[in-house]
Amino acid sequence: MKVHELLSFNKELLSRLIGAGIKPDDCRWVELYREYELMKERGEKVTYIIAHLSDKYRLSERFIYSFVSRMKRDITVQPMQQ
Repeated sequence: MKVHELLSFNKELLSRLIGAGIKPDDCRWVELYREYELMKERGEKVTYIIAHLSDKYRLSERFIYSFVSRMKRDITVQPMQQ
């Protein structure tokens, strides 16, 4: 499969994601967000959670704060235009 074929096949989904302000690359970190939510439910402090995830995933704390903020944001999905 060629790049253009994959993009063509997923064009509608990608357009909706971009239209909603979602970075498609964030799919790489969905498990990180699940871990964040589980630790938060257990009563862990946000500062500890961020530091732990930063070490585990080898990402900066700033990136994780930013990512978590994006994942919590409400979105409105616009209908596709023809």
